[in-house]
Amino acid sequence: MSLRKAWRDLDRATVGAAPDRYGVYELGDADGESVGYAVGVLRDELKEELAYGEAAKVRWTVAESRDHAERLAAERF
Repeated sequence: MSLRKAWRDLDRATVGAAPDRYGVYELGDADGESVGYAVGVLRDELKEELAYGEAAKVRWTVAESRDHAERLAAERF
């Protein structure tokens, strides 16, 4: 299963728009095929992914805490 949100291009503007909160994010390739997911502080995680990763797209869901984000990930993936 995956997040039911629209893909966004993984670029500086998207990273800048990401909330500085915990959440679950899903990474996709240029065709929008899921290539993985993770839990963490969204803006920090996406900065890292933009700098060092190979994903082209991203979508996320905000959570109230790390525990909440982990529960959301367990439900969706």
